[in-house]
Amino acid sequence: MDLAQYIDHTLLKADAAVDDIARLCAEAAEHRFAAVCVNPVYVDLAAHILAGRGVRVATVVGFPLGATFTAVKVLETQEAIRRKADEIDMVMNIAAARAGQWDAVSEDIRRVVDAAAGKTVKVILETAFLTDDEKRRACEAAVAAGAGFVKTSTGFGPSGATAEDVRLLRACVGETVGVKASGGIRTRQQAELMIAAGATRLGTSAGVALL
Repeated sequence: MDLAQYIDHTLLKADAAVDDIARLCAEAAEHRFAAVCVNPVYVDLAAHILAGRGVRVATVVGFPLGATFTAVKVLETQEAIRRKADEIDMVMNIAAARAGQWDAVSEDIRRVVDAAAGKTVKVILETAFLTDDEKRRACEAAVAAGAGFVKTSTGFGPSGATAEDVRLLRACVGETVGVKASGGIRTRQQAELMIAAGATRLGTSAGVALL
């Protein structure tokens, strides 16, 4: 298994500095990770450092609560793409999901997908807040809206990825949509467990340690 190709090497701390992002990108290039995932203000820097090096640049939208206006998520997405982001990890409208407002959830995602103009969109469900039925409905909404991935967690919620949730998400989306396990993945054993459960991408700040 080429574990590196599953990893989104992630640094989303509020106090992450330029040197930290440069180091993240250097590590990603050295180990040939799938992507780095950085806050929007660092998309330009990451794209510049990683140009031509085979590592994608992902950023977050509506992060970490998902509770911003859809129009703001659209603007965030457009600006990130303009600054050469390759992938968008958006937080869905969690409150709308909890309220059973599935049309609103799907429309929020669809507009971000449209704004991404063909770039990959990963929809963060924040599974720790959802029942299993809500997770299934959220997957259906994401797939219907054209998302490329569903993702377990922001890493800022009450808990992170579990193999059980990854299996459930994989069963819901089938084989054509990606599943990203994120939050609390710190050992190679955990990483392999998530992949065995059906994850096609891993979001972790411990990418180097996993290898």
